[in-house]
Amino acid sequence: MERVTEGMEIEQLWFQLKKDAKSGFQLYTREIEFKPSAQHSARDWFRVIRSFFWAVVMKLSPSKRVVLIIGLILLLLPWGSINGGAWFHIYGGIIMFGLLVLEVADRVTMKRDLQIAREIQSWLVPSQPPDIAGLDSAFFTKPANTVAGDYYDVFYRDVPDVKNNVLIAVADVAGKSVPAALLMATFQASLKTLSATPSSVVELTQGMNRYACRHSVAGARFTTAFLAEYDPDSRGLIYVNAGHNAPMLRRVSGAIERLNAGGVPLGILADCNYESGSTFVSPGDILLIFTDGVVEAENDSTEEYGEERLLRVLHMNAGVTASEILDRIMADVTLFTGTAPQHDDITCMVVKVQ
Repeated sequence: MERVTEGMEIEQLWFQLKKDAKSGFQLYTREIEFKPSAQHSARDWFRVIRSFFWAVVMKLSPSKRVVLIIGLILLLLPWGSINGGAWFHIYGGIIMFGLLVLEVADRVTMKRDLQIAREIQSWLVPSQPPDIAGLDSAFFTKPANTVAGDYYDVFYRDVPDVKNNVLIAVADVAGKSVPAALLMATFQASLKTLSATPSSVVELTQGMNRYACRHSVAGARFTTAFLAEYDPDSRGLIYVNAGHNAPMLRRVSGAIERLNAGGVPLGILADCNYESGSTFVSPGDILLIFTDGVVEAENDSTEEYGEERLLRVLHMNAGVTASEILDRIMADVTLFTGTAPQHDDITCMVVKVQ
């Protein structure tokens, strides 16, 4: 039992089972429109069960569908009147077990490939906050699946005239899992390449937008992004918000500013003209950048976490370090969602001016 449970307690096993069950149920019932009600007839329930059965079957390959149906026939039909009828049930059980083994093998292979993809993706984003004079930064990301479509980074620009300037970036590719992760990799590559050129934040955003439009599948795979350039000497911040959730800039006085100047998400309009916003920051100011996976995280009652809760946690912990602020925000999100499945990638960055 220790080997089977890997040392997990009963409560942990039950929590994991409920989470997996909810996620799996939602996967199979996406195509079924049905709300439980006392007014539904037996025919309605039969229709739902039939739809659910075919939703499960159609997730298999054609050959495995045939094997599944044969196994169910042998396992469920009454063979008692036939000599040796019990063997049909045994054969059905063996076939179902063999199908399970094949599915586990496919899952293990896919999981191994995704783990490799996750390792590669982890190379594209910083694992630890960079050491930048005057800035205390922290970031957190949690993919909805093995790989994510969210991106974040804080780094010095490698341009002769702006060597001390810092680029802050958070982006969210539409969708999730492998397709979003692949586009996230192209976003990272284009950002690193263009940021090494002597261009403004607006020019940088426009260049990335043109690149994204050539790989967005006619706008179906767009990317929201927030890009900002920080000048440590003047404490000036110039930014472009490309359709992203407006970051919160909490002043040391407690006032909140939303950074929303910019334009549409990247990958929609190739000739879009982006606007930049600018401001100056002071010691004690806190910049909170997040993706929609944070504020749209749902609990078991399908209630969203929301910006109001997020802002309240930010106000309550403004006096601690960036890392502590981030930890308390994520703890509050986890407490709110409970056992509800995660529907979107979650990424949050906190930058505190020292």
